[in-house]
Amino acid sequence: MSKRDGKKNLRGRAGRMQGGRGSGRASQGQVRLWGRHAVEAALKNPARRHRKLWATREGIASLDGELPADFPVEYAEGADLARLVARDAPHQGLVLECDPLEDIHLSEVLESEPDGPLLVLDQVTDPHNVGAILRSAAAFGAAAIVTQDRHAPPEGGVVGKSASGALEFVPWVRVVNLARALEEMAEAGYWRIGLAGEAEATLAEALPAGPVALVLGAEGEGMRHNITAHCDALARLPISDAMESLNVSNAAAIALYAVATR
Repeated sequence: MSKRDGKKNLRGRAGRMQGGRGSGRASQGQVRLWGRHAVEAALKNPARRHRKLWATREGIASLDGELPADFPVEYAEGADLARLVARDAPHQGLVLECDPLEDIHLSEVLESEPDGPLLVLDQVTDPHNVGAILRSAAAFGAAAIVTQDRHAPPEGGVVGKSASGALEFVPWVRVVNLARALEEMAEAGYWRIGLAGEAEATLAEALPAGPVALVLGAEGEGMRHNITAHCDALARLPISDAMESLNVSNAAAIALYAVATR
């Protein structure tokens, strides 16, 4: 079994959403995904229950592999698909409606003894950023991302498009209490490092040899005080003085690379 296959049973659901245009969820409480990579990954994901695919003929031709003969496809023009997605969203001729992924609990991830780091996001709410972080998490073998249920974007088209397929196989754990989740990580043997620009140590200096959980706060505000208090160490990325900070998705990618190459 490949490393990716081993994670398939840990795919997390992103939970509560509201309906309406651009939300990424249909009125019946289903998820709407768009873009070739997001749709193709969802179609290949056996954990997804697919409902309907709206597509242009060019969109269908771009997919890797053929759809089952009985798959519900409705052919449409690009302008028609644009009415099903967020405004100006690049749907690439493919819009898929499907059920959300099943919830996953932090204990399931911890008990699976993953090789990669955990990535904890404290009130990172921009769906583009979360999607980009999912993509980096997939690229660098992160075990899961962990967010607070009420302060994270919903599973949907914007996250899915930005994640470029990673939404389907990177476990996404949503918790009610992020501080308690950090305590569970510590009990499981994880060293919790919060990224903070004011920290004295660099991330390379702070990284341990064992399991690590990287904690990132929202842009501008950073980590909340209670979350900082639940970190074992704070560390900074050694960026130039010419730039005050990095976008949170860029910071996550660099931190994951540092862990992967330590």
